[in-house]
Amino acid sequence: MQPAVRTRGATRLGPPDVPPPPPVRLRSRTDADARRVLHRAARSLMNGVPELTDRLVTALQEQQPAYRAALRNDHAATWQEAHRSLSHSIASLLDPRGTRDAARRCSWRIGAERAEQGLPLDALLHAFRLGGSLVWQALVEETSRTAPGDVRLLVHVAADVWNFVDEHSALVAESYRQTERRLNRRRENRSRLLAAALLDGTSRIADLPEAAEALGLPEDGRYAVVAVAGGALSGSADVRSAAVPGGLRTHWHTGVDVDHGIVLVPSGQDELPDAGPARDRPAGVRIGIGSVVDGLAALGDARRLADLALGLCPGEGGRVRLCERLPAALVVSSPELGRALAERALGPLLRLEPADRDLLLDTLTVWLDCDGSAQRAGERLYCHRNTVLNRLRRCEQLTGRSLSRPADMVELSLALTARRLLPER
Repeated sequence: MQPAVRTRGATRLGPPDVPPPPPVRLRSRTDADARRVLHRAARSLMNGVPELTDRLVTALQEQQPAYRAALRNDHAATWQEAHRSLSHSIASLLDPRGTRDAARRCSWRIGAERAEQGLPLDALLHAFRLGGSLVWQALVEETSRTAPGDVRLLVHVAADVWNFVDEHSALVAESYRQTERRLNRRRENRSRLLAAALLDGTSRIADLPEAAEALGLPEDGRYAVVAVAGGALSGSADVRSAAVPGGLRTHWHTGVDVDHGIVLVPSGQDELPDAGPARDRPAGVRIGIGSVVDGLAALGDARRLADLALGLCPGEGGRVRLCERLPAALVVSSPELGRALAERALGPLLRLEPADRDLLLDTLTVWLDCDGSAQRAGERLYCHRNTVLNRLRRCEQLTGRSLSRPADMVELSLALTARRLLPER
């Protein structure tokens, strides 16, 4: 029994080394006839592209809200775009190789232009599919009118039409996405430059409306700037949520060492609301919160105030509101005067032996922190209150200041703050 050899549509018995004659001729003749029918219809359609364009534009206006807006803005440009695309589609059926590059350039340009105009990509792809459907429908209609018996042959070339539509849909989508990425980068860079100028205080009045639109913030709102630095998670969502309460409109500007958040302060509030307890803050992160200012034009001042508050944060991390540390902020804002004050008020004490000097300075600092209570200061320093009083009397003798005189107390307190916060030269 001879093995069975399968052929298209039948099974023939015969030697396995003698293949059946393939229906090459029939297939070639069918393809040639189908292509002849396709070319005849396509040549006729080339003369009717304007009417086909009208049909496409009408269909887009009825089916696509995005194109309705585009047609209202510039009907002629949209019509010309559709006309060029349809012309290339039909020409490609007549001469695929000769028209390929021009057709691809046309589709690429359409994708880029529509991305720049903000037309949704799904609307653009729907337009390309709709155009392909109209071309196919017109081919069938033309063949049915001139040679009804040849309509069945168009089935053999349907793939050519839809392959063109698929190829150019992918092409226009890629062009659209590349342009969209480029535009997004450009917008991000522009937003960054505008935000940097606002925070530096160098923004021009004429640029404020553009900055407000780019950052999504009202030009006349009330703002506070938050400065964030330090910690392994600096710039992360956890750090930013610890700096700014959730739900507040905020634009973050990332810097080399410090990130700044421009926060729109809720109406009726004079200070930025609290972002939560200290235990929720990542370790090592320092957060400085500036005072509230009016309008985007004042963000340069707000940023300076936030940086002042950041400078008051302990090195191990913490959060400081400037409004709660104004005396210390005065010292830090003028380092030269702060150092001069420390030398004038504490000079003799600072020149003691380090162990003696640190003991007296610590005692004076703790006593001030305890609101002038020698008893509480002694408990914190693990010594008797009389020991605290003896050390304080020695501080008075060395500095020439009286701890019972308000003016001297202010001077000593600011001098201690300057010594603690300002780096030694």
